[in-house]
Amino acid sequence: MLPVHRADGDVPAPDPHAVPDADAPSAASWDELVTSALLGTDRRPPAPGLAPGTQDAPRALLDAAALHTVRRRAGLSPAPAAALPGRAPDDPRPLLPPAAELRLAQLLADRTAPSGGRRGAAPDLTELIPQWLTTANRRGFRPPAVLLPALLDAARARTDLRPNALAFAGPRGLWLAALNPEWKFALRDSARRERTGVPDPEAARRVWEEGLFAERVALLAAIRSADPAGALALLVSTWSGERAEDRLMFLDSLRTGLSAPDEEFLEQALSDRSRNVRATAAELLSTLPESALGARMAARARSCVHLDRTGGGASIAVEAPHECDTAMQHDGVTATPPSGRGERDWWLGQLVEATPLATWSERFGSRTPQEIVALPVADGWTDSLHAAWCRAAVRQRDTVWARALLGAPTTPPTQGTGTASLAERAKLLATLPHAERADWVAGFIAAHGLSEAFQLLGVCTVPWSGALGSAVVDALDIARDAGSYPWSFSGVMGLAERCLDPGEADRLSVLTAAQDEQEDASPGADGYWSEAFQRLVSTLRLRAAMETELTPVAL
Repeated sequence: MLPVHRADGDVPAPDPHAVPDADAPSAASWDELVTSALLGTDRRPPAPGLAPGTQDAPRALLDAAALHTVRRRAGLSPAPAAALPGRAPDDPRPLLPPAAELRLAQLLADRTAPSGGRRGAAPDLTELIPQWLTTANRRGFRPPAVLLPALLDAARARTDLRPNALAFAGPRGLWLAALNPEWKFALRDSARRERTGVPDPEAARRVWEEGLFAERVALLAAIRSADPAGALALLVSTWSGERAEDRLMFLDSLRTGLSAPDEEFLEQALSDRSRNVRATAAELLSTLPESALGARMAARARSCVHLDRTGGGASIAVEAPHECDTAMQHDGVTATPPSGRGERDWWLGQLVEATPLATWSERFGSRTPQEIVALPVADGWTDSLHAAWCRAAVRQRDTVWARALLGAPTTPPTQGTGTASLAERAKLLATLPHAERADWVAGFIAAHGLSEAFQLLGVCTVPWSGALGSAVVDALDIARDAGSYPWSFSGVMGLAERCLDPGEADRLSVLTAAQDEQEDASPGADGYWSEAFQRLVSTLRLRAAMETELTPVAL
């Protein structure tokens, strides 16, 4: 029987109040049938005359429900067919080469396979999707239409894939997403990307005054990138009427293009009724070296930290603040420390991190940052002072101070003149040029191994430089030869699979051979190491093949 529809095109549910004919096998209403299904036919028979618990009761229930449904549909008029969707837009980009199309289908199919705890020598294809999409977009290809549904499903499941996946899907992907409610995220993301362009002033004003919060944030960021002064004027026009949480998000957009003309507004924000807004305004002002707040903080910090020449040598003496007065709190200093932190230590750290770093060369007799960091600090204040300098160097993007605080990569962290914290070192490294940070991490790994290097590797660009890649592989090989517990290096091995230069695969193949089990090694360690190196080499070769497959063919 062909399905029939109402005029509006929907297939209705059976009328719960419809009553079957007297001649029907069951005279029960739809509500009674639902009750019987919920309670069970053992407790509530579906039709009069059937004893509870009989073998015919379940069949009678289904028959009665089917009869209700068919009778209801039989009385409906066929509906006109829905209009066909418009033609998909053209995509002028060249189609993927056949080999790359097959590879994409393989990657998307493997996406549904469980990946948690995956072992074996086969590459984890799921982890290679981001790299594949990045390369395909860089080379300007478009996907075959048949793979668009799987591509949109992958983007729906993984938000980290969405920017590259939707860029690769192109206009046809958006056309298809409009036909499936499960892909509506693509339409939202596309609209957000379209709003990154700066609209005309009247349209911008309308969105700013009437748009949703996300639309206003996107608009402010777009205008700020092109016209910092215009974005500031727009923000000032409605600032007093905004909610505290919205003011905080809007204020954060001023990080882009932050400059001296923003100082007056930020100074006013120091008196905001929201503590978080005040703190963010103070942080932004502290990144402006010539700001009045920076000068105020410098004056306070100079009163706490000075050069001590007593005892025949130079050292740094620290006298932390004894109170957090109203003026300090107005300038963004939080009075109450976190649990386990002393008040004076907490206040000192906030003063120093908000002080322009140029202050200290003047304070310490024109010494360089390296010379200042090398000075001994009296009374156990070394860690607190250096940690505050680290935060200041990151906030002010000062590479000279960052190098001084990092120290030499070969020096043990606990014995160096800089900071011993790996988290602080990772942030300092992020301020340096890409090649320099890779060389520093390579030197650190060569001197200290991989046990503390995972955070540092995370700030290095991909693919790793030759020196960094060699340092990682050599350290892994040394760890295997030393009988180290292999599973503790799984994170680094995973990074190596994604970040090593694919050209290293042949050189690393010698590491895939199994070795004799050492007496003091962890049980099964040798098999794990051999398997892990096989997976590494296989992944590198697969990445190399992906690059080749995505190379445009010359006509």
